Amino acid sequence: MSLPPSQDDRTRELAANLARIESRIAAACAHAGRGRADVTLVVVTKTFPGSDIRRLASLGVRDVGENRVQEAHAKADAGAFEGLRVHLVGQLQTNKAAQAAALADVVHSLDRPRLVAALARGRRRSGAPAPLDVFIQVSLDGDPDRGGAPPHTVPDLVAAVAAEDALRLRGVMAVPPIGASPRAAFDQLRTVADHVRSQVPNAVSISAGMSADLEDAVAAGATHLRVGSAILGSRPSLR
Repeated sequence: MSLPPSQDDRTRELAANLARIESRIAAACAHAGRGRADVTLVVVTKTFPGSDIRRLASLGVRDVGENRVQEAHAKADAGAFEGLRVHLVGQLQTNKAAQAAALADVVHSLDRPRLVAALARGRRRSGAPAPLDVFIQVSLDGDPDRGGAPPHTVPDLVAAVAAEDALRLRGVMAVPPIGASPRAAFDQLRTVADHVRSQVPNAVSISAGMSADLEDAVAAGATHLRVGSAILGSRPSLR
């Protein structure tokens, strides 16, 4: 896939949006007494074309997020992710785990024991030289349709991941409950994260915060922000 012209209208639009998000992140970090380098911006590119991903790469983006394994594979086959770190941030079906483990660098939505085993098996079969980085998705509202492990089940998932040499636990992830205070939700997630670190000291990361609530996430200790619409705009329909 060829790189788009660096000065076309869409590239300028993305550059301006990225600059606004970077300004918000920097301000949030300063307010929280944290360094900007402590926070990774994952630009969520689901439903957007590979040409936009290459534009983002030309603007310095290094981490991109996708929801659907099938869509991500199509983009990978077209060369869209060259030189980038690919994060799968959506709910993951067990029967897609092997594909996900071969494609992704990071999976943010591990939430059940069967998925631990399937991801580890897929990673080993892929021949990838490094373990697959994973976040345990925590349910903060108990809604099974939104994914996530109930907090009381997280210690067992941590132990299951730690037993797999093909996986490396990075930390926890969550999406705030609909209608809830994002800051309260992120504070709850941080409490879970503290317990996880007591089991696995290197699992220090927290994936939380999107376009509308990244400031609250940074204040609560988020290390990874998943931002899509504020950079790429309204999502197009998949064709």
